[in-house]
Amino acid sequence: MNYRISNNLLTLTLILLLSACSSNEIYRSDYEICNYRTSGDCPKNALQVHAAGEQDEYRLGFVEYDDQGQLRDRKQMNAVLEEYQQLAAFDDVLLITFVHGWHHSAQPEDGNIVSFRHMLAEVSKMEGVGSEQQGRKKRKVIGLYVGWRGDSISVPYVNDLTFWDRKNTAHDVGHQGVTEVLLKLEEIVNVKIGIGEENPPPMTSRLVVIGHSFGGAVVYASLQKVLAERFVDSRRGKTYQDDAKGFGDLVVLMNPAFEALRFSALYDMSQDGCRGYFSSQLPKLAILTSEADYATRYAFPVGRFFTTLFESHVTLDRHYCTKPGSKGVQAMQINEGKADRNTVGHFEPYLTHQLSPMADQVARKDDFQIKQLQKIWAEHNNDIAVDFVGSQLTSLKRTNPLNPYLNIKVDKELINDHNDIWRPQIVAFIRDLIAISTTPVNVEK
Repeated sequence: MNYRISNNLLTLTLILLLSACSSNEIYRSDYEICNYRTSGDCPKNALQVHAAGEQDEYRLGFVEYDDQGQLRDRKQMNAVLEEYQQLAAFDDVLLITFVHGWHHSAQPEDGNIVSFRHMLAEVSKMEGVGSEQQGRKKRKVIGLYVGWRGDSISVPYVNDLTFWDRKNTAHDVGHQGVTEVLLKLEEIVNVKIGIGEENPPPMTSRLVVIGHSFGGAVVYASLQKVLAERFVDSRRGKTYQDDAKGFGDLVVLMNPAFEALRFSALYDMSQDGCRGYFSSQLPKLAILTSEADYATRYAFPVGRFFTTLFESHVTLDRHYCTKPGSKGVQAMQINEGKADRNTVGHFEPYLTHQLSPMADQVARKDDFQIKQLQKIWAEHNNDIAVDFVGSQLTSLKRTNPLNPYLNIKVDKELINDHNDIWRPQIVAFIRDLIAISTTPVNVEK
């Protein structure tokens, strides 16, 4: 009798767990282009156009991956990328990719999709103003939403226990599949370089990649080696110094959930010899972490404590940079164990900047020149903060000005928890970073 009761309880438990599993199917299985007007439109379409002909026009595509980092359907990726390839062959584009994190997916009207739409619309309006100011044609704003199972269990609160399961999945998705689609997106924005013209127009297409939470881990896992290779420019026959390169034009990671130790090689390269950077150097990697992100601040190191319990760690001799050149070297030490247990945004030695709310928020005047943002960026230094709309970026004076890698501690008034990444000041900050990194330089009015 007891055996039967135990067996029935076990069966019931398995049924409940299986029924609580989040969807493991593709969401966007229709590959025809759909006109998106309002919430609820185009629920299954992987290709969408919003507000065609309006100032906030944008396109949005979806590519989805399974738990093993494999494409749900290669036809889906091909349909989206072929459409974008054709657009970029005839018109310059501003391509923005977003990879979601924990508790999210490509499900219709997921909160991240709704917020990403808003950001694309804001960027499109900004691009319209900037193109008019520069006397050039407006670039088409196209977005790509990379979906994966941000939850393996759909029951609220119970799904909080999936933190470590989803962390492992995020790294699998990054290592196994996302690198391919990101490299193909970079090829798309460079496609016109291969079109033979005697006097080709300036290339103004640009690529931005954004990842949140475990989506930040997906992006970083897929691009870590690429970023290192781009920073070290070892082309044959090179006889000049140049700006440090990155992937695409800008990578933004928001409350990313990966170890600081994974960032150490890039940090060390950017600090090597306390090199100085040219005034033309643009930001290439911006990491934003809220001081109030308790998921990555507390839960992450607790879990990493047990998984690294039997690993060996040492103390590393490293340095800060107070000014360019050897005289700017200031010794510091890195506790390798702490760097392996804490996330990149909560490891104090690697932080480079602070983002704080503006006490008195002043709206920009109607005649503000978008291109002026690049001039403001080029002229700032460790003693001069950069003012954005509703926020202010201040150097912690640990690295030389214009270092392309920014690891930013964000005030809790701007990002209040792990998922609170879409407040107007943060959207405005990222929008301006995009403008700084993607506004064409060689286009005269």
